[in-house]
Amino acid sequence: MKTKTIYKPTEGLVDRDLSYCPGCTHGIIHKLVGEVLVEKDLIGEAIGVASVGCSVLSYEFFNCDMQQAAHGRAPAVATGIKRVRPKNTVFTYQGDGDLASIGLAEIVHAAHRGENITVIFVNNAIYGMTGGQMAPTTLIDQKTSTSPRGRQKKGTGEPLRMSELLATVPGATYLERVSVHDPKHMRKAKKALQKAFEVQENNQGFSMIEFISTCPVNWGLNPNDSLKWATEHMIPYYPLGVYKDATKEESDE
Repeated sequence: MKTKTIYKPTEGLVDRDLSYCPGCTHGIIHKLVGEVLVEKDLIGEAIGVASVGCSVLSYEFFNCDMQQAAHGRAPAVATGIKRVRPKNTVFTYQGDGDLASIGLAEIVHAAHRGENITVIFVNNAIYGMTGGQMAPTTLIDQKTSTSPRGRQKKGTGEPLRMSELLATVPGATYLERVSVHDPKHMRKAKKALQKAFEVQENNQGFSMIEFISTCPVNWGLNPNDSLKWATEHMIPYYPLGVYKDATKEESDE
């Protein structure tokens, strides 16, 4: 009897177990990125840049060439790689503590220069790897190891909205915020990734996909409740959608 393959793991990831905490959505995001790289036939030419934080582990899992960068410096490293190897597809994989804190200048200037790279930004509103400290994206009243009474606007300001911020940068081409809290939004997230890599393939400049993600362990929630918390608290403050699409502006001209 002939067997029919219903599903097989993407070849965009290496054949090994993920080491992320139970319920962490890094694994889902990895899978989507891996699928897009395979479907667009980019595995042989893709170069990923992993920065510091939970995102650094990505070099263990993506089935393409990977380069580790110092904390926050992934956009600078990606810039150097892309300029030396312009025919390769270059992407960064970064968390919010990395991209929105120590790497804030790097990401803003890479976007401002219109670097032809793709940035995958995972926002779980906390420093995950180092113990759950408050991040630039931590919500008001959200409790962390360094804000045990909850983040307060006075003294720390409002959480940074990176997609909205970069939308004001002239050099940025494509910016979209997505989520992976259910299958419907996973499919939308995959389409956003496809678009972002197409922007780079077409030499149209800087693109970033921001993922609303979860951190069950540091949030002190089980995986199901963390997905619910993300939809009830994070998405209202970080609305999903396209924040800039200069490719449409170019096609309208």
